[in-house]
Amino acid sequence: MMARYDAIVIGCSSGGLDVLGRILSPLPPDFPLPVIVVMHLPQDGNSLLPEVLGKNCRMQVLEAEDKDPIVPGRIYTAPPGYHLQVEEDETFSLSVDPKVNMSRPSVDVLFETAADTYGERLIAIVLSGANRDGSHGIIAVSDAGGLCVAQQPETAAASEMPGGAIATGKIDVVLSPDDMAEFLMKEVA
Repeated sequence: MMARYDAIVIGCSSGGLDVLGRILSPLPPDFPLPVIVVMHLPQDGNSLLPEVLGKNCRMQVLEAEDKDPIVPGRIYTAPPGYHLQVEEDETFSLSVDPKVNMSRPSVDVLFETAADTYGERLIAIVLSGANRDGSHGIIAVSDAGGLCVAQQPETAAASEMPGGAIATGKIDVVLSPDDMAEFLMKEVA
């Protein structure tokens, strides 16, 4: 039987690091999909996100690089100061195009380009964050037939991002962080 999904994209900002860890750490090292993460970060310097997540994740965690092929079973994070985009050939591209929703990397940019590439074979998740980044991307993923998930706003340190995604009317599932890993493992089994 062919897999239903080819990739997972996750967007977060304020309060997202703890939630990312709770979702990603239970995933097995042979998880069959790539997980691509945009978290709003300071623009200057290096990101410690791969190292921080990697301490508790069983999947390999890498910072995405321009032209890297997207490989199942890996967690990719956007580098600070760059939009992370998914290309049609399932590689990454990085851009310094203007900020979207006051952010670079932007969740919307990742979600929209991933929706173009993966269509109905994409899962998009919006987690805690203090602006509405991700709402336009959720619409793109939903319109392409993908599965749209949001964190329960009442469980988020900053509820604006998941609340904004839910307000689009395009979210299929609203979950607590503690239910997301199990949900993902069932969806991709």
